[in-house]
Amino acid sequence: MATKHGFNPNRLQAIFSRARTQPSIIRAMSRPAEAKPWYAYRDIFINDRRIRGGVKFWRAHAATLAKAERIYGVPPEIVVAIIGVETQYGGNMGNYRVLEALSTLAFDYPRRADYFRKELENYLLLTRAEGIDPLALRGSYAGAMGLGQFMPSSFLSYAVDFDGDGHRDLWDNPRDAIGSVANYFNKHGWRGGEPITVPASVSGVRYSQWVSRKLAPPTDSVASLQAQGISPSRPVRGGQSAMLLEFEGRNGLEYWLGFANFYVITRYNHSQLYAMAVHQLGQAIGEQYAHFDASAFPWARVALIDEVFW
Repeated sequence: MATKHGFNPNRLQAIFSRARTQPSIIRAMSRPAEAKPWYAYRDIFINDRRIRGGVKFWRAHAATLAKAERIYGVPPEIVVAIIGVETQYGGNMGNYRVLEALSTLAFDYPRRADYFRKELENYLLLTRAEGIDPLALRGSYAGAMGLGQFMPSSFLSYAVDFDGDGHRDLWDNPRDAIGSVANYFNKHGWRGGEPITVPASVSGVRYSQWVSRKLAPPTDSVASLQAQGISPSRPVRGGQSAMLLEFEGRNGLEYWLGFANFYVITRYNHSQLYAMAVHQLGQAIGEQYAHFDASAFPWARVALIDEVFW
């Protein structure tokens, strides 16, 4: 860091002398939620508490969410769902020192050491750029930060100063967090107005070889999938690219067609389970927001201006 980026060696030594290896981080890396079946994973994120919290967050920041949609083309329900899944709308942004999380994984987690060493490098760069004490920030056990849980590399590439105050603050400034999540999706190819998934039915025996097991953009046309016994539950353009998704539901396997926007969600977290949870939470929040009844939800009687939630 000193040679490559001009950091003061004494300053670096002083910083790292105060960082401690955290064995609990290594243990946490071995039990990700994505190891659960879909029906159990879904219950973690799609529940009344997160739906109600999402409606409240949306109402509190409606103006900023609308601005983000105008600029980036990403609908509010997706941005709100990301923040809801990641941190319960800022209620749980992580309690680990980011420096300790990243240094633990960079030097004591060989399986992904190269990745986390690069993230540690990026973390030191972003704290210098933003004038932040590297020991001050807290985040997840993997070093993800702020309302949207950006890794340092994502912060440097996609975080935006959405309110124009001269700082990219993803911890205490919902405006910057909202704009940054929307910018991330925009830069990864979000297609405004296009679908994410539709339920599908399958028949015959050939469909199984078309189930998407990899995190790759859809390349097969809906028409070609239909020829293999895969039918969307509602009309979609036959020439549109799609992938067949299979999830373990509580009462058996579920099948869906996933489109380009589904793949974009997996760029935020490389998991089909995650992408489906974000999508379905966003749908549920959107439905509640559209049919909002203040008498039924007295906890959310807030003005449609920013800063009320915080």
